[in-house]
Amino acid sequence: MDKLWAPWRVKYVTTIVDKHKGCVFCRIKDETRKDRSNYVIHRGQHAFIVLNIYPYNNGHLMVIPYRHVNDTAKLNREERTELYDLIENIKVVLKKVMKCQGFNVGINLGKVAGAGFPGHVHVHIVPRWKGDVNFMPVTAQTKVISQSLKEVHKLLTDEYKKTY
Repeated sequence: MDKLWAPWRVKYVTTIVDKHKGCVFCRIKDETRKDRSNYVIHRGQHAFIVLNIYPYNNGHLMVIPYRHVNDTAKLNREERTELYDLIENIKVVLKKVMKCQGFNVGINLGKVAGAGFPGHVHVHIVPRWKGDVNFMPVTAQTKVISQSLKEVHKLLTDEYKKTY
């Protein structure tokens, strides 16, 4: 079995948890006037879409229910339905804007499963392109992200509003 090593992620997991007491997703949920600086793309009735500030790839984002629960089994039918609808909507937008050819969509439930924030369930969506993994992470221990979060946020937010 091949292994994907991401040692640079430990900085993210340890510093962001220490920096913000409480749940970072609940903080973003409550800071409705800071959607641009928090990189919120869309707010629905039960969930929201936000860019990951430590992306694996350009356009890496998360769909997060407003309610602070640690497992998808604890979401009610309306929350689950909207969560999935937002995943499908943002995939359409990502294809239009980022011209991606595929996606990694995933949920890490529990700390042992890799959840950086195990208390608040969230769905990762990572756009993928043929050949998007190159020599930089292997030889230089560096991941190249070719667009700024600000630029990606504006492009995706504008397209989401136009499309939905």
